[in-house]
Amino acid sequence: MQTILGANGPIGVELAKALKNYTDTIRLVSRNPKKVNETDLLLQADLTKREEVFRAIEGSKVVYLTIGFEYKLSVWQQLWPTLMQNVIDACIENKAKLVFFDNVYMIGGDNVKHMTEESPLSPTSKKGEIRAALNKMILDAIKTRKLQAIIARSADFYGAIKDKSALIEFVYKNLSANKKAQWLFNAKAKHSFTYIPDAGKATALLGNTPEAYNQIWHLPTDNQLLSGEEWIQLFAKEMDKSDKYQLVPAFVIKLASFFVPFMKEIYEMRYQYDRDYFFDSSKFEKFFNIKPTPYLVGMKETLEAFKQ
Repeated sequence: MQTILGANGPIGVELAKALKNYTDTIRLVSRNPKKVNETDLLLQADLTKREEVFRAIEGSKVVYLTIGFEYKLSVWQQLWPTLMQNVIDACIENKAKLVFFDNVYMIGGDNVKHMTEESPLSPTSKKGEIRAALNKMILDAIKTRKLQAIIARSADFYGAIKDKSALIEFVYKNLSANKKAQWLFNAKAKHSFTYIPDAGKATALLGNTPEAYNQIWHLPTDNQLLSGEEWIQLFAKEMDKSDKYQLVPAFVIKLASFFVPFMKEIYEMRYQYDRDYFFDSSKFEKFFNIKPTPYLVGMKETLEAFKQ
């Protein structure tokens, strides 16, 4: 049995679709799980509770942690370390392998200009400090407790999802409403995005490749370097909209953060948008001989999916 914790988020859904190529028994775990494949097993659980985590992982061969908590620092500080400790403990007790779907917040400052699996843990934000601590927990458990685990990292992602993607929120949704597209901090800076279907397929492949364990992997992401401005032009051309855009500079977000708490969360992560942000997945591509979906193709598939 292979189990997805946090199963109904965008990554969990794509992962479940891909896992049916590797196993006949998939368990989907969340507060309100919904089937992706007809044969999926559903388990309702509150994963903030230790006993629920152990119940969810019992009998699993591979556990995928894809849960996404509310994008709020206080929530992350309260919930993430405890959840990770419980998941590690339960995986070890059940002799299950762990695949952690992660972001790149633990890489900070100018290190985001070219991110590889060898990039140092260098957080420059509170959220980044939490992600670095989670990585360290897994790596320590691999070394000292014989945990078999993978850290699978993704850049910011895009695809046919309603939220949790800056590209969809600020570009697609505005253009769809005949408004100007928006971009944060610096529209001239290059920015990598991982295509969600690629991320789901690659995470399933990693989890079912014994040689991939006890390593960090960057999930396949097109290496074409597009700036925010060029992303807007790409969407605008395909959607037959104007490519004029509104830049939201740092001082505006800083000011808004005094009135809108969420803007404070955005301002803290500004280093990911005020300079080039390049996510290098060449390790994965070379090892598996797999190329990521080109941006133009992924964007067209995303727009087609939204139409349907």
